[in-house]
Amino acid sequence: MFGKRSGTDTDLRAPKPGAVSLEPAQAPAPTVSRAPPPPAVASPPLAPAKAPPPPAMESRRSDNYYEVKATIFGALIEAIDLAQLAKLDSESAREEIRDIVNEIIAIKNIVMSIAEQEELLDDICNDVLGYGPLEPLLSRDDIADIMVNGANTVYIEVAGKIQRTGIRFRDNQQLLNICQRIVSQVGRRVDESSPICDARLADGSRVNAIVPPLSIDGPTLTIRKFKKDKLTLDQLVKFGAISPEGAEILQIIGRVRCNVLISGGTGSGKTTLLNCLTNYIEHDERVITCEDAAELQLQQPHVVRLETRPPNIEGEGQVTMRELVRNCLRMRPERIIVGEVRGPEAFDLLQAMNTGHDGSMGTLHANNPREALSRCESMITMGGFSLPSRTIREMICASIDVIVQAARLRDGSRRITHITEVMGMEGDTIITQDIFLYDMIGEDANGKIIGRHRSTGIGRPKFWERARYYGEEKRLAAALDAAEVAPTT
Repeated sequence: MFGKRSGTDTDLRAPKPGAVSLEPAQAPAPTVSRAPPPPAVASPPLAPAKAPPPPAMESRRSDNYYEVKATIFGALIEAIDLAQLAKLDSESAREEIRDIVNEIIAIKNIVMSIAEQEELLDDICNDVLGYGPLEPLLSRDDIADIMVNGANTVYIEVAGKIQRTGIRFRDNQQLLNICQRIVSQVGRRVDESSPICDARLADGSRVNAIVPPLSIDGPTLTIRKFKKDKLTLDQLVKFGAISPEGAEILQIIGRVRCNVLISGGTGSGKTTLLNCLTNYIEHDERVITCEDAAELQLQQPHVVRLETRPPNIEGEGQVTMRELVRNCLRMRPERIIVGEVRGPEAFDLLQAMNTGHDGSMGTLHANNPREALSRCESMITMGGFSLPSRTIREMICASIDVIVQAARLRDGSRRITHITEVMGMEGDTIITQDIFLYDMIGEDANGKIIGRHRSTGIGRPKFWERARYYGEEKRLAAALDAAEVAPTT
Protein backbone atom coordinates (compact mmCIF):
# COMPACT_ATOMS: atom_id res chain seq x y z
CA MET A 1 0.00 0.00 0.00
CA PHE A 2 1.34 3.41 -1.00
CA GLY A 3 2.62 5.62 1.82
CA LYS A 4 2.65 3.05 4.68
CA ARG A 5 5.91 2.86 6.55
CA SER A 6 7.95 -0.35 6.32
CA GLY A 7 5.09 -2.00 4.38
CA THR A 8 3.53 -3.69 7.46
CA ASP A 9 0.28 -3.29 9.27
CA THR A 10 2.00 -3.02 12.63
CA ASP A 11 2.82 0.65 12.02
CA LEU A 12 -0.87 1.49 11.93
CA ARG A 13 -1.68 -0.66 14.92
CA ALA A 14 1.12 0.63 17.13
CA PRO A 15 -0.09 3.24 19.61
CA LYS A 16 1.37 6.69 18.99
CA PRO A 17 2.61 8.88 21.85
CA GLY A 18 -0.15 11.19 22.98
CA ALA A 19 -2.73 9.62 20.65
CA VAL A 20 -6.33 9.41 21.82
CA SER A 21 -7.54 5.84 21.80
CA LEU A 22 -11.13 5.17 20.84
CA GLU A 23 -11.17 1.68 22.40
CA PRO A 24 -10.07 0.13 25.70
CA ALA A 25 -6.61 -1.43 26.00
CA GLN A 26 -6.65 -4.71 24.13
CA ALA A 27 -4.63 -6.71 21.64
CA PRO A 28 -4.66 -5.17 18.19
CA ALA A 29 -6.76 -6.78 15.48
CA PRO A 30 -4.69 -9.44 13.69
CA THR A 31 -5.84 -8.46 10.21
CA VAL A 32 -7.30 -5.45 8.38
CA SER A 33 -11.00 -6.21 8.30
CA ARG A 34 -13.79 -4.39 6.49
CA ALA A 35 -16.26 -5.87 9.02
CA PRO A 36 -14.72 -5.01 12.42
CA PRO A 37 -16.00 -6.41 15.73
CA PRO A 38 -18.29 -4.22 17.83
CA PRO A 39 -16.23 -1.37 19.30
CA ALA A 40 -16.22 -0.13 22.84
CA VAL A 41 -16.55 3.46 21.64
CA ALA A 42 -18.84 4.14 18.71
CA SER A 43 -18.44 7.05 16.37
CA PRO A 44 -20.91 9.92 16.61
CA PRO A 45 -23.80 10.04 14.17
CA LEU A 46 -22.95 12.16 11.16
CA ALA A 47 -25.49 13.87 8.94
CA PRO A 48 -25.29 12.47 5.41
CA ALA A 49 -24.34 14.96 2.74
CA LYS A 50 -27.22 16.40 0.76
CA ALA A 51 -27.28 17.95 -2.69
CA PRO A 52 -27.82 20.76 -3.24
CA PRO A 53 -26.65 22.14 0.12
CA PRO A 54 -29.40 23.89 2.06
CA PRO A 55 -29.06 27.64 2.34
CA ALA A 56 -30.17 27.56 5.96
CA MET A 57 -27.78 27.16 8.89
CA GLU A 58 -26.08 23.78 8.79
CA SER A 59 -26.26 21.37 11.72
CA ARG A 60 -23.38 21.45 14.15
CA ARG A 61 -21.22 18.38 14.60
CA SER A 62 -20.60 16.98 18.06
CA ASP A 63 -17.30 17.25 19.94
CA ASN A 64 -17.06 13.45 19.70
CA TYR A 65 -16.93 13.73 15.90
CA TYR A 66 -13.90 16.00 16.09
CA GLU A 67 -12.21 13.65 18.58
CA VAL A 68 -12.69 10.70 16.21
CA LYS A 69 -11.47 12.76 13.28
CA ALA A 70 -8.40 14.00 15.20
CA THR A 71 -7.46 10.44 16.15
CA ILE A 72 -7.75 9.14 12.59
CA PHE A 73 -5.96 12.20 11.23
CA GLY A 74 -3.05 11.69 13.64
CA ALA A 75 -2.74 8.03 12.64
CA LEU A 76 -2.85 9.02 8.97
CA ILE A 77 0.02 11.49 9.34
CA GLU A 78 2.09 8.79 11.04
CA ALA A 79 1.31 6.24 8.32
CA ILE A 80 1.68 8.27 5.15
CA ASP A 81 4.71 9.55 3.28
CA LEU A 82 3.89 13.18 2.58
CA ALA A 83 6.86 13.61 0.23
CA GLN A 84 5.57 10.84 -2.02
CA LEU A 85 2.01 12.13 -1.73
CA ALA A 86 3.08 15.55 -3.02
CA LYS A 87 4.22 13.96 -6.29
CA LEU A 88 0.71 12.71 -7.14
CA ASP A 89 -2.09 14.60 -8.81
CA SER A 90 -5.10 15.57 -6.72
CA GLU A 91 -7.34 12.64 -7.63
CA SER A 92 -4.66 10.00 -7.12
CA ALA A 93 -3.66 11.53 -3.79
CA ARG A 94 -7.28 11.45 -2.62
CA GLU A 95 -7.59 7.77 -3.51
CA GLU A 96 -4.42 6.89 -1.60
CA ILE A 97 -5.58 8.82 1.46
CA ARG A 98 -8.99 7.16 1.33
CA ASP A 99 -7.43 3.68 1.20
CA ILE A 100 -5.23 4.34 4.24
CA VAL A 101 -8.04 5.97 6.22
CA ASN A 102 -10.29 2.99 5.53
CA GLU A 103 -7.63 0.69 6.97
CA ILE A 104 -7.21 2.91 10.05
CA ILE A 105 -10.97 2.86 10.65
CA ALA A 106 -11.01 -0.93 10.41
CA ILE A 107 -7.95 -1.46 12.63
CA LYS A 108 -9.21 0.90 15.33
CA ASN A 109 -12.62 -0.78 15.33
CA ILE A 110 -14.60 2.40 14.66
CA VAL A 111 -18.14 1.65 13.56
CA MET A 112 -19.86 4.10 11.22
CA SER A 113 -22.26 3.90 8.33
CA ILE A 114 -21.15 4.26 4.72
CA ALA A 115 -22.50 7.82 4.58
CA GLU A 116 -20.71 8.75 7.81
CA GLN A 117 -17.48 7.21 6.59
CA GLU A 118 -17.69 9.05 3.25
CA GLU A 119 -18.19 12.36 5.03
CA LEU A 120 -15.24 11.74 7.32
CA LEU A 121 -13.08 10.71 4.35
CA ASP A 122 -13.96 13.91 2.50
CA ASP A 123 -13.14 16.00 5.58
CA ILE A 124 -9.72 14.40 6.01
CA CYS A 125 -8.87 14.68 2.30
CA ASN A 126 -9.81 18.35 2.44
CA ASP A 127 -7.56 18.85 5.46
CA VAL A 128 -4.55 17.24 3.78
CA LEU A 129 -4.96 18.47 0.20
CA GLY A 130 -7.27 21.49 0.29
CA TYR A 131 -8.57 24.18 2.61
CA GLY A 132 -10.09 21.91 5.24
CA PRO A 133 -13.60 22.83 6.45
CA LEU A 134 -13.76 25.64 3.86
CA GLU A 135 -13.87 23.22 0.91
CA PRO A 136 -17.66 22.55 1.02
CA LEU A 137 -18.32 26.30 1.14
CA LEU A 138 -15.91 27.07 -1.70
CA SER A 139 -17.63 24.48 -3.89
CA ARG A 140 -21.04 26.16 -3.50
CA ASP A 141 -21.74 28.69 -6.22
CA ASP A 142 -24.59 30.38 -4.32
CA ILE A 143 -22.27 31.79 -1.63
CA ALA A 144 -20.95 35.32 -2.18
CA ASP A 145 -18.82 35.72 0.97
CA ILE A 146 -17.25 33.43 3.56
CA MET A 147 -16.39 35.06 6.90
CA VAL A 148 -14.36 33.07 9.44
CA ASN A 149 -14.20 34.71 12.88
CA GLY A 150 -11.89 32.33 14.70
CA ALA A 151 -11.95 28.53 14.72
CA ASN A 152 -15.52 28.09 15.98
CA THR A 153 -17.47 30.75 14.06
CA VAL A 154 -18.09 30.76 10.30
CA TYR A 155 -20.62 32.98 8.53
CA ILE A 156 -21.63 33.02 4.87
CA GLU A 157 -23.58 35.42 2.67
CA VAL A 158 -26.30 33.87 0.52
CA ALA A 159 -28.73 35.96 -1.59
CA GLY A 160 -27.48 39.13 0.07
CA LYS A 161 -28.17 37.88 3.61
CA ILE A 162 -25.59 36.81 6.21
CA GLN A 163 -26.18 33.55 8.07
CA ARG A 164 -24.16 31.44 10.46
CA THR A 165 -23.05 27.91 9.58
CA GLY A 166 -22.28 24.93 11.79
CA ILE A 167 -18.78 24.58 10.32
CA ARG A 168 -15.82 24.89 12.64
CA PHE A 169 -12.09 24.23 12.63
CA ARG A 170 -10.21 21.85 14.89
CA ASP A 171 -8.49 24.81 16.58
CA ASN A 172 -7.01 28.21 15.76
CA GLN A 173 -3.75 26.59 14.67
CA GLN A 174 -5.53 24.66 11.91
CA LEU A 175 -7.20 27.89 10.76
CA LEU A 176 -3.84 29.71 10.77
CA ASN A 177 -2.27 26.89 8.74
CA ILE A 178 -5.03 27.23 6.13
CA CYS A 179 -4.55 31.02 6.00
CA GLN A 180 -0.81 30.49 5.43
CA ARG A 181 -1.48 27.87 2.76
CA ILE A 182 -3.75 30.28 0.85
CA VAL A 183 -1.44 33.31 0.93
CA SER A 184 1.73 31.32 0.22
CA GLN A 185 0.31 30.31 -3.17
CA VAL A 186 0.61 33.93 -4.35
CA GLY A 187 4.02 34.51 -2.76
CA ARG A 188 2.80 36.27 0.37
CA ARG A 189 2.97 35.53 4.07
CA VAL A 190 0.82 35.99 7.16
CA ASP A 191 2.15 35.42 10.68
CA GLU A 192 2.81 37.31 13.89
CA SER A 193 5.41 39.57 12.27
CA SER A 194 3.21 40.27 9.22
CA PRO A 195 -0.35 39.83 10.54
CA ILE A 196 -2.37 41.38 7.67
CA CYS A 197 -2.43 40.00 4.14
CA ASP A 198 -4.49 40.34 0.94
CA ALA A 199 -4.35 37.39 -1.43
CA ARG A 200 -6.47 35.47 -3.93
CA LEU A 201 -7.52 31.92 -4.69
CA ALA A 202 -6.85 30.17 -7.98
CA ASP A 203 -10.30 31.16 -9.33
CA GLY A 204 -9.70 34.85 -8.56
CA SER A 205 -11.70 34.95 -5.31
CA ARG A 206 -10.44 37.74 -3.07
CA VAL A 207 -8.96 36.78 0.32
CA ASN A 208 -8.14 38.89 3.36
CA ALA A 209 -6.47 37.37 6.43
CA ILE A 210 -5.68 39.04 9.75
CA VAL A 211 -4.16 37.00 12.55
CA PRO A 212 -3.14 37.48 16.20
CA PRO A 213 -1.94 39.67 17.82
CA LEU A 214 -4.12 42.04 15.76
CA SER A 215 -7.11 39.67 15.69
CA ILE A 216 -8.02 39.05 19.33
CA ASP A 217 -10.15 35.90 19.07
CA GLY A 218 -8.00 33.96 16.62
CA PRO A 219 -7.27 34.25 12.90
CA THR A 220 -9.97 36.02 10.86
CA LEU A 221 -10.39 35.06 7.20
CA THR A 222 -12.69 36.77 4.70
CA ILE A 223 -13.21 35.37 1.21
CA ARG A 224 -15.15 37.22 -1.51
CA LYS A 225 -16.05 34.35 -3.82
CA PHE A 226 -16.22 34.58 -7.58
CA LYS A 227 -18.86 32.63 -9.42
CA LYS A 228 -17.63 29.85 -11.65
CA ASP A 229 -19.71 31.25 -14.51
CA LYS A 230 -18.70 34.82 -15.22
CA LEU A 231 -21.65 37.22 -15.08
CA THR A 232 -22.61 39.27 -18.12
CA LEU A 233 -24.79 42.33 -18.56
CA ASP A 234 -27.55 40.09 -19.92
CA GLN A 235 -27.52 38.13 -16.65
CA LEU A 236 -27.58 41.36 -14.63
CA VAL A 237 -30.72 42.28 -16.60
CA LYS A 238 -32.21 38.88 -15.75
CA PHE A 239 -31.46 39.43 -12.05
CA GLY A 240 -33.05 42.90 -12.16
CA ALA A 241 -29.82 44.78 -11.41
CA ILE A 242 -30.37 46.92 -14.52
CA SER A 243 -33.08 47.22 -17.16
CA PRO A 244 -32.46 46.12 -20.77
CA GLU A 245 -32.34 49.77 -21.84
CA GLY A 246 -29.82 50.59 -19.12
CA ALA A 247 -27.69 47.62 -20.14
CA GLU A 248 -27.73 48.88 -23.72
CA ILE A 249 -26.48 52.29 -22.55
CA LEU A 250 -23.68 50.64 -20.54
CA GLN A 251 -22.67 48.58 -23.57
CA ILE A 252 -22.41 51.75 -25.64
CA ILE A 253 -20.41 53.50 -22.90
CA GLY A 254 -17.95 50.62 -22.85
CA ARG A 255 -17.70 50.40 -26.62
CA VAL A 256 -17.19 54.14 -27.36
CA ARG A 257 -14.23 54.41 -24.94
CA CYS A 258 -15.74 56.61 -22.25
CA ASN A 259 -13.59 56.97 -19.14
CA VAL A 260 -15.68 55.25 -16.45
CA LEU A 261 -15.57 55.31 -12.67
CA ILE A 262 -17.66 52.62 -10.94
CA SER A 263 -18.72 53.69 -7.47
CA GLY A 264 -20.44 51.75 -4.71
CA GLY A 265 -20.31 50.42 -1.18
CA THR A 266 -18.72 47.20 0.07
CA GLY A 267 -20.30 44.17 -1.59
CA SER A 268 -22.38 46.23 -4.00
CA GLY A 269 -20.98 44.47 -7.09
CA LYS A 270 -18.41 46.99 -8.36
CA THR A 271 -15.88 44.42 -9.55
CA THR A 272 -18.60 42.29 -11.16
CA LEU A 273 -19.88 45.34 -13.04
CA LEU A 274 -16.35 46.26 -14.11
CA ASN A 275 -15.89 42.74 -15.49
CA CYS A 276 -19.16 43.09 -17.41
CA LEU A 277 -18.16 46.44 -18.95
CA THR A 278 -14.79 45.12 -20.07
CA ASN A 279 -16.59 42.53 -22.22
CA TYR A 280 -17.26 45.34 -24.71
CA ILE A 281 -13.63 46.28 -25.19
CA GLU A 282 -12.50 45.47 -28.73
CA HIS A 283 -10.21 42.44 -29.00
CA ASP A 284 -7.51 44.37 -30.85
CA GLU A 285 -6.94 46.77 -27.93
CA ARG A 286 -4.04 46.41 -25.47
CA VAL A 287 -5.44 46.44 -21.94
CA ILE A 288 -3.35 46.67 -18.75
CA THR A 289 -4.92 45.95 -15.35
CA CYS A 290 -3.50 47.07 -11.98
CA GLU A 291 -4.81 45.46 -8.79
CA ASP A 292 -3.87 44.80 -5.18
CA ALA A 293 -5.02 41.18 -5.58
CA ALA A 294 -5.64 40.11 -9.17
CA GLU A 295 -9.35 39.33 -9.46
CA LEU A 296 -10.48 40.86 -12.75
CA GLN A 297 -11.40 38.29 -15.40
CA LEU A 298 -11.00 40.00 -18.76
CA GLN A 299 -11.78 37.92 -21.85
CA GLN A 300 -9.72 39.89 -24.37
CA PRO A 301 -6.63 38.18 -25.84
CA HIS A 302 -4.27 41.15 -25.29
CA VAL A 303 -4.35 41.73 -21.52
CA VAL A 304 -1.39 42.44 -19.21
CA ARG A 305 -2.18 41.81 -15.54
CA LEU A 306 -0.16 43.63 -12.87
CA GLU A 307 -0.36 43.17 -9.11
CA THR A 308 1.05 45.18 -6.21
CA ARG A 309 3.56 43.63 -3.80
CA PRO A 310 3.71 44.15 -0.03
CA PRO A 311 7.03 44.76 1.76
CA ASN A 312 9.12 41.75 2.77
CA ILE A 313 10.09 40.87 6.33
CA GLU A 314 12.84 43.52 6.27
CA GLY A 315 10.28 46.13 5.19
CA GLU A 316 11.69 46.43 1.68
CA GLY A 317 10.59 45.54 -1.83
CA GLN A 318 7.09 47.06 -1.70
CA VAL A 319 5.51 47.97 -5.04
CA THR A 320 2.52 50.31 -4.64
CA MET A 321 -0.50 50.82 -6.86
CA ARG A 322 0.80 54.25 -7.82
CA GLU A 323 4.05 52.77 -9.11
CA LEU A 324 2.10 50.22 -11.18
CA VAL A 325 -0.15 52.88 -12.73
CA ARG A 326 2.83 55.09 -13.55
CA ASN A 327 4.66 52.14 -15.09
CA CYS A 328 1.59 51.39 -17.25
CA LEU A 329 2.21 54.59 -19.16
CA ARG A 330 5.52 53.13 -20.40
CA MET A 331 3.88 49.92 -21.62
CA ARG A 332 1.96 51.34 -24.58
CA PRO A 333 -1.52 50.78 -23.11
CA GLU A 334 -4.74 51.62 -24.92
CA ARG A 335 -6.85 51.18 -21.80
CA ILE A 336 -5.81 51.08 -18.15
CA ILE A 337 -8.09 49.26 -15.70
CA VAL A 338 -7.50 49.86 -11.98
CA GLY A 339 -9.21 47.26 -9.79
CA GLU A 340 -9.78 49.69 -6.93
CA VAL A 341 -8.68 53.31 -6.51
CA ARG A 342 -8.01 53.98 -2.84
CA GLY A 343 -5.04 56.34 -2.65
CA PRO A 344 -2.68 58.71 -4.51
CA GLU A 345 -2.87 56.50 -7.63
CA ALA A 346 -6.09 58.42 -8.37
CA PHE A 347 -3.89 61.28 -9.61
CA ASP A 348 -1.95 59.05 -12.02
CA LEU A 349 -5.12 57.35 -13.29
CA LEU A 350 -6.76 60.71 -14.02
CA GLN A 351 -3.64 61.85 -15.82
CA ALA A 352 -3.69 58.68 -17.92
CA MET A 353 -7.37 59.18 -18.76
CA ASN A 354 -6.58 62.72 -19.90
CA THR A 355 -3.53 61.90 -22.03
CA GLY A 356 -4.74 59.61 -24.78
CA HIS A 357 -5.87 56.51 -22.85
CA ASP A 358 -9.60 56.83 -23.51
CA GLY A 359 -11.77 54.03 -22.19
CA SER A 360 -9.85 53.58 -18.93
CA MET A 361 -11.85 52.37 -15.93
CA GLY A 362 -11.60 52.00 -12.17
CA THR A 363 -13.70 51.43 -9.06
CA LEU A 364 -13.85 53.21 -5.72
CA HIS A 365 -15.95 53.21 -2.55
CA ALA A 366 -18.59 55.95 -2.39
CA ASN A 367 -22.32 56.20 -1.67
CA ASN A 368 -23.32 58.28 -4.71
CA PRO A 369 -21.73 59.88 -7.80
CA ARG A 370 -21.24 63.23 -6.09
CA GLU A 371 -19.34 61.61 -3.23
CA ALA A 372 -17.26 59.63 -5.73
CA LEU A 373 -15.95 62.89 -7.17
CA SER A 374 -15.26 64.24 -3.68
CA ARG A 375 -13.35 61.06 -2.82
CA CYS A 376 -11.22 61.43 -5.96
CA GLU A 377 -10.32 64.94 -4.88
CA SER A 378 -9.54 63.91 -1.29
CA MET A 379 -7.37 60.95 -2.39
CA ILE A 380 -5.30 63.25 -4.61
CA THR A 381 -4.94 65.72 -1.74
CA MET A 382 -3.86 62.95 0.67
CA GLY A 383 -1.12 62.02 -1.78
CA GLY A 384 0.67 65.25 -0.91
CA PHE A 385 -0.02 67.09 -4.17
CA SER A 386 0.06 70.81 -3.44
CA LEU A 387 -2.43 71.75 -6.14
CA PRO A 388 -5.27 74.27 -5.82
CA SER A 389 -8.65 72.67 -5.29
CA ARG A 390 -9.99 74.16 -8.49
CA THR A 391 -7.12 72.68 -10.51
CA ILE A 392 -7.83 69.20 -9.14
CA ARG A 393 -11.54 69.53 -9.96
CA GLU A 394 -10.78 70.72 -13.48
CA MET A 395 -8.58 67.67 -13.97
CA ILE A 396 -11.39 65.41 -12.69
CA CYS A 397 -13.86 67.00 -15.12
CA ALA A 398 -11.46 66.64 -18.03
CA SER A 399 -10.71 62.98 -17.21
CA ILE A 400 -13.91 61.25 -16.08
CA ASP A 401 -16.82 60.94 -18.51
CA VAL A 402 -19.29 58.67 -16.70
CA ILE A 403 -19.87 57.49 -13.12
CA VAL A 404 -21.84 54.25 -12.67
CA GLN A 405 -23.23 53.81 -9.16
CA ALA A 406 -23.91 50.33 -7.76
CA ALA A 407 -25.73 49.67 -4.49
CA ARG A 408 -26.79 46.77 -2.32
CA LEU A 409 -30.32 47.43 -1.07
CA ARG A 410 -31.69 46.50 2.33
CA ASP A 411 -33.31 43.30 1.01
CA GLY A 412 -29.88 42.05 -0.14
CA SER A 413 -30.47 42.71 -3.84
CA ARG A 414 -27.93 44.63 -5.91
CA ARG A 415 -28.95 47.39 -8.29
CA ILE A 416 -27.27 49.90 -10.59
CA THR A 417 -28.83 53.08 -9.27
CA HIS A 418 -27.17 55.85 -11.33
CA ILE A 419 -25.53 56.36 -14.68
CA THR A 420 -24.21 59.90 -14.34
CA GLU A 421 -22.22 62.16 -16.66
CA VAL A 422 -19.58 64.65 -15.53
CA MET A 423 -20.48 67.83 -17.42
CA GLY A 424 -17.85 70.37 -16.38
CA MET A 425 -17.28 73.22 -13.94
CA GLU A 426 -19.58 76.02 -12.89
CA GLY A 427 -17.55 78.32 -10.70
CA ASP A 428 -15.74 76.00 -8.29
CA THR A 429 -18.41 73.29 -8.44
CA ILE A 430 -18.37 70.16 -10.60
CA ILE A 431 -21.63 69.80 -12.54
CA THR A 432 -23.05 66.32 -13.07
CA GLN A 433 -26.05 65.09 -15.05
CA ASP A 434 -27.99 61.88 -14.33
CA ILE A 435 -28.83 59.93 -17.48
CA PHE A 436 -30.34 56.87 -15.85
CA LEU A 437 -31.79 56.32 -12.36
CA TYR A 438 -33.34 53.61 -10.21
CA ASP A 439 -36.48 54.65 -8.30
CA MET A 440 -37.63 52.60 -5.30
CA ILE A 441 -41.42 52.38 -5.22
CA GLY A 442 -42.11 50.08 -2.28
CA GLU A 443 -41.81 46.45 -1.27
CA ASP A 444 -43.83 43.29 -1.75
CA ALA A 445 -45.26 40.93 0.88
CA ASN A 446 -41.92 39.08 1.11
CA GLY A 447 -39.96 42.24 1.86
CA LYS A 448 -38.43 42.46 -1.62
CA ILE A 449 -37.96 46.00 -2.86
CA ILE A 450 -40.00 47.04 -5.92
CA GLY A 451 -38.56 49.72 -8.17
CA ARG A 452 -37.95 50.77 -11.74
CA HIS A 453 -35.05 51.95 -13.86
CA ARG A 454 -35.83 55.01 -15.95
CA SER A 455 -34.23 57.58 -18.17
CA THR A 456 -34.18 61.14 -16.85
CA GLY A 457 -35.28 62.43 -20.24
CA ILE A 458 -31.83 63.55 -21.43
CA GLY A 459 -32.06 63.26 -25.20
CA ARG A 460 -28.42 63.94 -26.03
CA PRO A 461 -25.88 63.12 -23.34
CA LYS A 462 -22.46 64.74 -23.36
CA PHE A 463 -20.87 61.61 -24.89
CA TRP A 464 -23.30 61.77 -27.87
CA GLU A 465 -20.55 63.03 -30.19
CA ARG A 466 -18.28 60.23 -29.06
CA ALA A 467 -21.08 57.73 -29.77
CA ARG A 468 -21.55 59.22 -33.24
CA TYR A 469 -17.80 58.94 -33.90
CA TYR A 470 -18.09 55.19 -33.23
CA GLY A 471 -21.40 54.84 -35.14
CA GLU A 472 -23.46 54.10 -32.02
CA GLU A 473 -25.68 57.20 -31.87
CA LYS A 474 -28.80 55.45 -33.21
CA ARG A 475 -28.54 52.67 -30.63
CA LEU A 476 -28.01 55.27 -27.90
CA ALA A 477 -31.05 57.29 -28.98
CA ALA A 478 -33.24 54.18 -29.15
CA ALA A 479 -32.14 53.03 -25.68
CA LEU A 480 -32.80 56.45 -24.13
CA ASP A 481 -36.23 56.68 -25.77
CA ALA A 482 -37.21 53.17 -24.66
CA ALA A 483 -36.07 53.83 -21.09
CA GLU A 484 -38.44 56.80 -20.74
CA VAL A 485 -41.47 54.51 -21.04
CA ALA A 486 -39.99 51.38 -19.46
CA PRO A 487 -42.47 49.55 -17.20
CA THR A 488 -42.08 49.07 -13.46
CA THR A 489 -39.87 46.08 -12.53
